[in-house]
Amino acid sequence: MKFHASTFLLLFFIYTFISAQEIKYPSAKKVDHVDDYQGTKVADPYRWLEDNNSEETKKWVEEENKITNDYLSKIPFREKIKERLTELWNYERYSAPSKKGEYYIFYKNDGLQEQSVVYIQKGLNGTPEVLLDPNKLSEDGSVSLSGLYFSKDNKYLSYGISRGGSDWQEFFAMDVQSKKLFDDHIKWAKFTGNAWYKGGFFYSRYDEPKAGEELKQSNEFQKLYYHKLGTLQSEDKLVIEDKENPKYGFGAGITDDQNYLIINVWEGSATNNLIWYKDLPGDGPIVKLLNVFDAEYTIVDNIGGKFLMLTNLDAPNKKLVLIDLKNPANENWVTIIPESKEVLQDVSHLGGKLIAVYLKDANNVVKIFDEAGKYLHDVQLPALGTVGGFSGKNEDTETFYTFTSFTYPPTIYKYDAANNKSELFRKSSVKFDMTGYETKQIFYTSKGGTKVPLFIVHKKGLKLDGNNPTLLYAYGGFNISMQPSFSVTRIPLLENGAVYAMACLRGGNEYGEEWHKAGMLEKKQNVFDDFISAAEWLINNKYTSPDKLAIQGGSNGGLLIGAVMNQKPELFKVAFPMVGVMDMLRFHKFTIGWAWVPEFGSSDNADQFKYLYAYSPLHNLKSGINYPATMVTTADHDDRVFPAHSFKYAAALQEMNGKKNPSLIRIETKVGHGAGTSTSKSIELYTDLWSFMFYNLNVNPIY
Repeated sequence: MKFHASTFLLLFFIYTFISAQEIKYPSAKKVDHVDDYQGTKVADPYRWLEDNNSEETKKWVEEENKITNDYLSKIPFREKIKERLTELWNYERYSAPSKKGEYYIFYKNDGLQEQSVVYIQKGLNGTPEVLLDPNKLSEDGSVSLSGLYFSKDNKYLSYGISRGGSDWQEFFAMDVQSKKLFDDHIKWAKFTGNAWYKGGFFYSRYDEPKAGEELKQSNEFQKLYYHKLGTLQSEDKLVIEDKENPKYGFGAGITDDQNYLIINVWEGSATNNLIWYKDLPGDGPIVKLLNVFDAEYTIVDNIGGKFLMLTNLDAPNKKLVLIDLKNPANENWVTIIPESKEVLQDVSHLGGKLIAVYLKDANNVVKIFDEAGKYLHDVQLPALGTVGGFSGKNEDTETFYTFTSFTYPPTIYKYDAANNKSELFRKSSVKFDMTGYETKQIFYTSKGGTKVPLFIVHKKGLKLDGNNPTLLYAYGGFNISMQPSFSVTRIPLLENGAVYAMACLRGGNEYGEEWHKAGMLEKKQNVFDDFISAAEWLINNKYTSPDKLAIQGGSNGGLLIGAVMNQKPELFKVAFPMVGVMDMLRFHKFTIGWAWVPEFGSSDNADQFKYLYAYSPLHNLKSGINYPATMVTTADHDDRVFPAHSFKYAAALQEMNGKKNPSLIRIETKVGHGAGTSTSKSIELYTDLWSFMFYNLNVNPIY
């Protein structure tokens, strides 16, 4: 790492000055509010911060942001980091093309456009034309596309938008050929796509929330509707509602042959779901094919009245089965691709072949089978990493996939299913040479003897002297796998000699449903133990030290960071709990929080309250402890994890902290939980994160 002697005295003075001064945090009043949880009295002195519309809360937010901005503005290299991130971000980015009749659709960002633009071209060699430019939907890039859906004949499309990153979606429709918008406007849709059938589409929505409560009110009683193109939303036909089960959600899909409406019924974040279907056309009954929440079910395709289905029923690593709708009982299912020791993540039916994507030690492997389930061959991938794509219709013989890894920018390949040939289609032109960096995967032992995968990325020739700045990232929950991926945001870390480490904790899906179950409900502590063990492994193996270790996680990962810095504050120097679930006793009271009860449990349950209370980040802060230098992040339009989680946690941390290290909160505007965040907002966020990290790790960047 370069260190310029001419700046040493100046930096030493600035470091000493900022660190020594006592930050005067905003006055956060404490109220005398106590809740009774099955006989346990729990104080909630910052309950008033849950009222995001109150003038008191708005003033507190304004004062907190001022303090954070003042702190960050004094970091001498902040602007240089922003310049470097802007330079790195400025490269053309493409999505894999999607075939729509004789046309291809793809997303492209020229580099610094706030949102990627949708293009259409005739054939693979045609001239691309702009089909839809979300940058024209707002002046500041705060409106993003949330989905794009085509009619069967590809004459029409509908698209969803999100304003300010909210989960709320609005849908519009347009004529593909003329690019002319219809007057259709769908509102109050959430957690839904569009499924086109005939001259309209199916979608799901909630009732309009109370004014002022749009980003806070609990979302229940989702309903499935059919919207006919060219009509008002008030005229939409109600297809399904369930007044007895307020937490049921309904996702609609249409089979490629247009013969069936597939209804995926979900209840909370648990992956277990129901499958209902309806014959099309006509007004026949809805058939409840799979009507017990006992497993995860995904319909892959319909083959002559038989459903190809991916499921983990009696197969934690998943299998592919064929269900004859005339004889649908379990004992009549035919196994096409049996369960294996690797997790079967996804299956596509294309060109008479089954393309199966597996997960082996958090890396993807792609295998090809015939329709009867006979193994044919593997798809040769360029390296260990992550693959996505292989979409298309059964009659298609070619498709596209994108491959990426930590040091392998997203690269698009065209795949010939008939001949099992991959051809480079489009390569990213990132302005950075990754050949000087390496990735390794190790397996460390967590508490109790469990082996956990850990990816480590750094410059070649790294010295294991315990003095390397290191960022440890993880998630650990909701059956979500942490897999290798490329991000320009990490380059400023790597080129400044930092180590990037990503742990694949229990609670995810790296090893199937059993791995997930080992990190949920009363076993959530396993997740924290896995993370702490990863940090200790990095320290014991001289990659870093507690004074050089930063940790980061978002959402459920924000909960993780809050929990481990409570349990092992001396192990970390910097912490980023981002958009985290920090109040484990009240998370189910806001927006879609109730949906996480299958994953976490609920304080309404006496037994579950005990373990939630034992690790809840908000409730386990202790006065006088020197917690790591912490920057909590949240956003005003986050209606996934209500910002009050971070508000209350930050207020309590500022009160309790031993004052050795700063405890800041960064509250973004016109941004939500993360999806759809504009380019400029993303650059600003990572500028602040890395500036805060380098500054508190005593690292002088090379810029």
